[in-house]
Amino acid sequence: MAKEPAGESGLPASLEMAWGLRERPGKGPRPTLTLARIVDAAVALAAGEGMDAVSMGRVAKELGVSTMSLYRYVTAKEELYILMADAGVGTPPDPSGGEGAGWRELLSEWAYAQRAVLMANTWILRIPITAAPVSPNQLAWMERGLAALAGTGLHEGEKLSTIILIGGLVRNEATMAADMIDAMMKSGVAPDVAMAQYLRTLRLMTGPDTHPSVTRLLDSDAFAGSGEPDFQFAFGLGRILDGLAELISSRSRPTP
Repeated sequence: MAKEPAGESGLPASLEMAWGLRERPGKGPRPTLTLARIVDAAVALAAGEGMDAVSMGRVAKELGVSTMSLYRYVTAKEELYILMADAGVGTPPDPSGGEGAGWRELLSEWAYAQRAVLMANTWILRIPITAAPVSPNQLAWMERGLAALAGTGLHEGEKLSTIILIGGLVRNEATMAADMIDAMMKSGVAPDVAMAQYLRTLRLMTGPDTHPSVTRLLDSDAFAGSGEPDFQFAFGLGRILDGLAELISSRSRPTP
């Protein structure tokens, strides 16, 4: 089916509807099928059965309508994916520190909030990123991240690069966690049992002569954890923020 030409916004009709630029397609009596119902049905499928279950035909079946009727609202599955991800991430929470919070606190909250959303809706991680964010909620998250850096002295391009870097850490860490959880669930092996087996395998396959660094790691308490459930994420985010703090500080130093 040919796509409906984009309006002045350059967005497909479905995304213009998400922004409130179009009420609904076509003319005549208001239909019972809406874009919101289509997206809700697709999200419910993804949450219950995974992204592999989401297709235009399956969504139509869940709604009790013909597949062709969906194309009056969403002209391609890729558009539906964008709308699903936008619904899944929702709007970013307000900063807990209020106006007095510093950039580091604001960015940390922003990062942890994103991570919580992705871990609660891991199906979002299975949607490939094919374009820059253009949907309402995604841009609200971008706005919140950029606003956290106001007054830091960073150039706008540096602010953008910062939130891309932190967003990449969030997505990568959440994806790794989701993949490991999925693998353990499919294997039926408890996490502590799987880790114990992994350590036994490492000790059998390595040694101080061939893998001295790995051996030192195994002899340490690194795999026992630091007592903090989110240690790996907190460590990575902290190092990014440390580097950013140095850059921000350097902007306020007098030039020799």
